[in-house]
Amino acid sequence: MNTGPEKLRSRTRLLPIALIAAGTIAGSAFGQEQESTSFAEAFFISHSTDASGTRSIEWLGSLVIWTLMITSVASVGLIGQLAFAFKLERLVPPSIVARTNDYLGTGRFREALTMLSEPGSESDFSTMIKAALERASGGHTAMEAGLEVAATEVMARRVRRVEILNVIGQVSPMLGLFGTVYGMILAFQSIVSTGGNADPVLLAGGIGTALVTTFWGLVVAIPALSGYAVLRGRLDAALAEALSEAENLVERFRPRTGSDKSGNRRRSSGTASGKGSSSRSEPDSSSPDSSSPDSSSDEQA
Repeated sequence: MNTGPEKLRSRTRLLPIALIAAGTIAGSAFGQEQESTSFAEAFFISHSTDASGTRSIEWLGSLVIWTLMITSVASVGLIGQLAFAFKLERLVPPSIVARTNDYLGTGRFREALTMLSEPGSESDFSTMIKAALERASGGHTAMEAGLEVAATEVMARRVRRVEILNVIGQVSPMLGLFGTVYGMILAFQSIVSTGGNADPVLLAGGIGTALVTTFWGLVVAIPALSGYAVLRGRLDAALAEALSEAENLVERFRPRTGSDKSGNRRRSSGTASGKGSSSRSEPDSSSPDSSSPDSSSDEQA
């Protein structure tokens, strides 16, 4: 296991390499004296060439490319953050569920509410069951209503976060299409400026802008929409599990119906009548109908 100084020395050794790489990229990006454009530079900077052969940076096309690049990095980071936040054990902690079940099973409702309000017990399950227990004085119906309201709020809050990926996945192709249209406009302008005999070098700038912006739009949209679909499914499954656990605990507070009580009374009365009939069917040795052998011999005499 590396210690702190060893990690610092390793990072110090990597610093010159990072500086050299950054200098290489910057030199290739802004070296206007070069006549040719590298393959890597074509994906990060849009260039245009005028009729005199002068190359310059196409700032609007480059801005579209840089915006899509930043959006791509942000979407990947958001996917990682949400994948960690939407784990089942974070939304429905097994220890919190077990402790709540134990407290409610022994009738310690105040202790259950105190435990659910602790900073270390915060979760979607805690929010749902706490909202239900706070309405326990209103009966089982009020507890169910509180649980439904809390579940709706939790779902809306979680969906708002993951919906950002859906927005990114929908907007980024449109932004790439904007760059595509802009690049084609530049290409046709170069044809018009040369009277219909445009040099392929002049057309390359606009067509390159169109293709590169389309490329980055797809690079952003595909991971964003895929991550949205996966995370939304994981979120729905986790929240359904949290709601199921909370409903099982709230079900303990459901009052018995009148049919259940009358059935219990019928069963108890039937048991009592059965005992009485069995006691009457037993022979009584002290009754006058019973006769002994001595009395039968006197009658014969």
